[in-house]
Amino acid sequence: MNTIIIEDENLTALRLEGMLKKYNPNIQVLAVLPSVAESVQWLRKNEAPDLVFMDIHLEDDLCFKIFELAPLTSPVIFTTAYDEYMVKAFKVNSIDYLLKPVNYIELIAALEKYKALKEQFSKPDFDTLLQYIGQREPEYKTRFMITVGTKIRSIETSEISYFYSDEKITFLVTKEGQQLPIDFSLDKLTSLLDPKHFFRISRQFLVSFGAIHTVHTHFKGKLKLDLTPKSKLDVFVSGDRMTDFKEWLGK
Repeated sequence: MNTIIIEDENLTALRLEGMLKKYNPNIQVLAVLPSVAESVQWLRKNEAPDLVFMDIHLEDDLCFKIFELAPLTSPVIFTTAYDEYMVKAFKVNSIDYLLKPVNYIELIAALEKYKALKEQFSKPDFDTLLQYIGQREPEYKTRFMITVGTKIRSIETSEISYFYSDEKITFLVTKEGQQLPIDFSLDKLTSLLDPKHFFRISRQFLVSFGAIHTVHTHFKGKLKLDLTPKSKLDVFVSGDRMTDFKEWLGK
């Protein structure tokens, strides 16, 4: 198997190459590329490798720029210190998404996944494999661990009505009306939760579909929501999100 490593940290690239050789000495690392520019140049001049290992933050830009500038058709295993790009990664050629420092067992699992997928598709039909990968639904968070006093509680996302931010603290509100502080920002939660079920209506609120009791047309065409359980704060849909919100309600 031929592969390339797109990574701007030399020690990280060497460690990854060592783990690949440990897994299979026959794996050939054709190039280690530290930037978007060098990656694009290499991909334009060389035959596509069987598999690409790719960091997200490179010397000159985010790696997603590579997909815009080069004919990259190879499947990709992302290796990164950042988990907020997971959804975006699965919109391109991603087979797996490994957080740094890469664990050898997780690396083996990702390589085995690649082998299993490849075996399902003949080589001439490998584009179909990439299409299948690109269409695969990302995995969203299904539960949260919440510390309440000296106890740790697991709360399923199906039990959550909405999240809101107040005085720089984010709160989770359950269907039973419990309000619990949570160590995630609303920005972070938006990327972790399934957009089919949760929508960020404003900078202050992220709501589940089931929590919306009534939608009111308010002053100057604004939308005001009544939530269940009732919120102690007024709940408005931001003007720049109204169109997307209406489309989301109608899906």
